[in-house]
Amino acid sequence: MIEIIQQYWKAYLWYDGYYVSGVAMSLWLLVVSITVGFVLSVPLAVARVSKNPFVRGPVWLYTYVFRGTPLYIQLLILYTGVYSLTVVREQPLLDAFFREGINCTLLAFALNTCAYTTEIFAGAIRTTPYGEIEAARAYGMSSFTLYRRIILPSALRRALPYYSNEVILMLHSTTLAFTATVPDILKVARDVNSATYASFEAFGIAAVLYALIVFALVWLFRRCELRWLAFLKPQAH
Repeated sequence: MIEIIQQYWKAYLWYDGYYVSGVAMSLWLLVVSITVGFVLSVPLAVARVSKNPFVRGPVWLYTYVFRGTPLYIQLLILYTGVYSLTVVREQPLLDAFFREGINCTLLAFALNTCAYTTEIFAGAIRTTPYGEIEAARAYGMSSFTLYRRIILPSALRRALPYYSNEVILMLHSTTLAFTATVPDILKVARDVNSATYASFEAFGIAAVLYALIVFALVWLFRRCELRWLAFLKPQAH
């Protein structure tokens, strides 16, 4: 095992036949997908709690579809299914986008995590204390100002523990990227296994790397919770 680690560790941590290392690619997939998903989920969460069914309905349908189907199927549809359509191949921009596996992978991951994050944030918005809303309205705040200064800041802070779980699950989901030939940690591990037939060592190194990343994410979110959720702790006398 020592010889395998010494010979192939660079395939995981450094350039080795790919443009970037396996760890860098996995982190890139994670950061881009959760960033896009977060940015899209905030307005979608507001629409999700709207009293207007024509605003709330399409968002509900979107979250229902993407949470009700496996991410693996979504990735296959975007990677192979969409590109098989003639209308896509005839459009230069669509053809260039869906031809690349990394683009399809990022799109699938972003849409999937956005659906889950939307429901997380929508649930946090619904549980906003009514007293805070009434106090803001008493000050004469408009609906936009109410969401911007009261509801969204409070909801996003309270949703942080649940959102941290979604980020970690998204990291685990990046292991599906090898389906689109994206050289993430698992893809590198499979290549090392094919070259050496040392399955335990190849996938064991991948497991350790994923665990280290998760530990770092857990530590980061715990620090954020201590800072932004301090107001929920019982007050000391």
